[in-house]
Amino acid sequence: AGEEPIIYALGEVRLPSPIRPRLIRDFIAFEEHIRNSRRQRGLDVPPAWYEMPIYYKGNPASVIGPEATVPWPRYTEELDYELEIACIIGRAGRDIPEQEAGQYIFGYTIMNDFSARDIQLKEMSVGLGPAKGKDFATALGPWIVTPDEVGDIYRQPMIARVNGEVWSEGSSSTIHYTFEAMIAHASNSEQLVPGDLIGSGTVGYGCGKEL
Repeated sequence: AGEEPIIYALGEVRLPSPIRPRLIRDFIAFEEHIRNSRRQRGLDVPPAWYEMPIYYKGNPASVIGPEATVPWPRYTEELDYELEIACIIGRAGRDIPEQEAGQYIFGYTIMNDFSARDIQLKEMSVGLGPAKGKDFATALGPWIVTPDEVGDIYRQPMIARVNGEVWSEGSSSTIHYTFEAMIAHASNSEQLVPGDLIGSGTVGYGCGKEL
């Protein structure tokens, strides 16, 4: 009597993020997303985007779990979601060749990179950032899936729901830069360590801004 159960039904618990990343590098690897986002402002895709994968560094302290309520920052009126996938680095490495980069991936998870669009636009108009436009919340999970479990990561459906309603659907097959290419670029003259997280960036039509 009085003993706690050791097994709980999934509906009885609230899952946290499956990982607290050491560092978040979030890329913009889907051409359709950057093309749609730039077109809305009358701009073309920057030529540099085709020359190398581009990323920003996020805030690991603001990572939340998959069912968490997203805190709405008091400074924004334009809160948005961004549907992504991410890989977790499992081995330390530097100057990793693209053809060997898959050996450094521990697993994959779902990522939702929330954005304060009005603040993000102001910050990046100065040529720096994003910072306050991104750093308040990033959702991960619920699971980390190892490469042998997921099969081909580049043939996975991607779905985002807002309050249970499907808003966005896409496919990882539309990615332009692979995780191997992102890892090779990020590790160029820089050390990657276990627990680093590499985000894919938003799939095409994977955010409210595009819809």
